Amino acid sequence: MRCDERFYEHHDDFRDPFARDRDRIIHSGSFRKLEYKTQVFLNHEGDFFRTRLTHSIEVAQIARSIAGSLGLRESLAEAIALAHDLGHTPFGHIGGDKLDECLKRDGFTNGFEHNFQSFRVVSLLEKRYKNFDGLNLTFATLEGILKHSYPYKKSFLPKWIDETFDLATHPSIEAMIVDRADEIAYISHDIDDGINSGLITFEDLQESDLVVTILEKVRSEGIEMNEHEMFRYRFSSHLINHLVYALLEFSKERVENTQVLCAALPASVEIPIGFDKALETQIKKLKKVLMQKLYKHHRIVRKMYAGSKAVEGLYEALMEEPAMLSSYYYRQLSKRAKHRVVADFIAGMSDRYALELYNELYGKI
Repeated sequence: MRCDERFYEHHDDFRDPFARDRDRIIHSGSFRKLEYKTQVFLNHEGDFFRTRLTHSIEVAQIARSIAGSLGLRESLAEAIALAHDLGHTPFGHIGGDKLDECLKRDGFTNGFEHNFQSFRVVSLLEKRYKNFDGLNLTFATLEGILKHSYPYKKSFLPKWIDETFDLATHPSIEAMIVDRADEIAYISHDIDDGINSGLITFEDLQESDLVVTILEKVRSEGIEMNEHEMFRYRFSSHLINHLVYALLEFSKERVENTQVLCAALPASVEIPIGFDKALETQIKKLKKVLMQKLYKHHRIVRKMYAGSKAVEGLYEALMEEPAMLSSYYYRQLSKRAKHRVVADFIAGMSDRYALELYNELYGKI
């Protein structure tokens, strides 16, 4: 079956295979670097704001809770969630978009895609064993990392990926759960961080019917907006609970009626994890409001523009003079194409290191 574990090496272990995957991910260098990778706010802007690390932990908590409630494999959902952002570049999506643009501009049509990069991190770039690359994860965890975000890009993926992971099929239901848990986590914590930063207010967000519903739930506890920290905390809690319970209500019967939980579902089969149409519409509206009010705020745009320029500058400099690569990546030049080695090196940087190196090469940004 597709959920069977496939190890290069196997030893007796008190953990189940997916718990072992989870632990290997947590102890990887790439996981630790997530502490200094941007979610929305750059890491140095304050200790309160989420990073890729705290985001990944929040996604794992939500995904594990949902999987457990649906009678699915909690450790598998947790492992996929903890690894799902390992491939992100510094400066969030804008850094990945710029790296993709740089590669394609230079004729490397495969470009850069962070979900595939997360897969490459755990299967190739992390080196933890003498005789093979990667973290030695199970097939199901690798598939979930690669395919959890649907619809996933596949036109640029190597042929062997399609042959091994069958891109015409959905991933496991646990991977589908991670995709929606990711959405629940970032919506709730981006609002929390945005309010705390002073860039947005709850009044700004009341264009969203979903926000209005959650505000009413908070006020029903006798908490008012002038109780800033408590109100913000209770809003996040109610929003997460509202979305999780709605997802469970919509998905439970559909999951129970899905006969083959380990085997892949054909792409023609409707994904059993989600929300009813009315709530899906509300979520889309809230995302649009956040885009307008928060993600396009001039303070965020300025920081992201600076990060984009840093990624572009680093790419151009390292392509011109690859001897500036770290010793590990410099050795990789004898095995792999220079553009991919340079992209891997940049993608693995923290925001802080990327800015430090950019400032060393070009002057302070």
